Amino acid sequence: MKRLKFTAILLVGVTILALGAITIRSVWKSRHAAVTASESSPLSKVDLRILRAQQKIAKAPGKAEGYNELASAYMQKARETGDFTFNASANDTLDHSLSIEADNYDALKLRAKLQLTYHRFAEALVTAHRAQTIRDDDHDVWGQITDALVELGDYPAAVKSAQRMVDLRPDSSSYARISYLRALHGDTYGAIQAMNAAVKAADPNDREGMAWCRVQLGNELMNAEKVDAAERQFDDAIRIFPDHRLALQAKARARIAAGDLQGAVEIYQHDQARTASADSAQQLGELYKLLGREDLAKQSLEKFETLEKENAALERSWRHMLNYWLDNDKNLQESLSLARREYEVRKDIFTCDSLAWALFKNGEMSEAKQIINEALRTGSRDARINYHAGLIYMSLKMPDKAAKYLRRGAAMNSAFDPIQQETAKNLLAGI
Repeated sequence: MKRLKFTAILLVGVTILALGAITIRSVWKSRHAAVTASESSPLSKVDLRILRAQQKIAKAPGKAEGYNELASAYMQKARETGDFTFNASANDTLDHSLSIEADNYDALKLRAKLQLTYHRFAEALVTAHRAQTIRDDDHDVWGQITDALVELGDYPAAVKSAQRMVDLRPDSSSYARISYLRALHGDTYGAIQAMNAAVKAADPNDREGMAWCRVQLGNELMNAEKVDAAERQFDDAIRIFPDHRLALQAKARARIAAGDLQGAVEIYQHDQARTASADSAQQLGELYKLLGREDLAKQSLEKFETLEKENAALERSWRHMLNYWLDNDKNLQESLSLARREYEVRKDIFTCDSLAWALFKNGEMSEAKQIINEALRTGSRDARINYHAGLIYMSLKMPDKAAKYLRRGAAMNSAFDPIQQETAKNLLAGI
């Protein structure tokens, strides 16, 4: 990969909960009631943004500007609270804005951002390009184009668009996207360097954004096996923005890497008590299994499957669910069918990895080798991809390659999966 001069890990990596069909009118009324119900409780900055936008709409209901401001505030509220029903409100509000003015630039930008959140990457790319034809000098739109290209697996084009973004404005969001692209290409040190720059450039008035940047820096430090340094970043993120969901989940992974399984359980329990999350439910289930608490494990994993099915329908992506099924030898043929369907529309390395893993689990080794090589094409040091590559090459009786990838799977990010990491170490000992 051409070395970039200096990505947000994609803003689409957040788990999305099931969203109900809510009209704009009912949302405005219910949200207004929610933020004014307790006069003794101070309103947050984003709640004030919502109220101001609602007031602007009341004064000028025929103008798009107020609807755009309201949609933006709803999306920020979703990020800050983990309540992604606010994104449904934003989507309805943008529909109204675009019905007033079909090509209003701010609404197109927000629509592309929301499509990325919903994992509708091809649609987001079309929308972002539509906005870019109106204005070619907006680095935010180039960031959206980068995000969509990354998720679709067009990494050369993503590198070019990220470079365009940083050339226009070298800020926190530009550095973060470059960090992610470097990580995807196996440059862990470069990813940390760029993410450090993103942390330093973060807007001090955006506390959630500051916390998010520290979580991403911590994730890259975890990938470099610098667990203590990573955990300090996660702690800082929680201090800056208490109960930040990504920070809590990252902190739990750091506890797992440190061998403190009970500490991780307590963090995930706290996270689940706030808002149900498929990710936390799955991790709790896996931890309960490791701790021998089978009844609790069964309950948590059943909850995960319920929540993740809702997510999959919303995001039109079954990758997370099928990976869980494959890891646990469940629904193998259905998983392969779903993985093939996903691969038809997305060729990113993680989709390729899921298909290769499904092929391996179904005994289709020749094609598994072909597809895992697609997953390895960027040189990523992702533990899961390398672990799968090791198993595939071992099954193909290619011990040198198997050892190479198993070694990476065992060494990188010790919190990725304690059971599979131990399997990798045992296999390496036998080669």
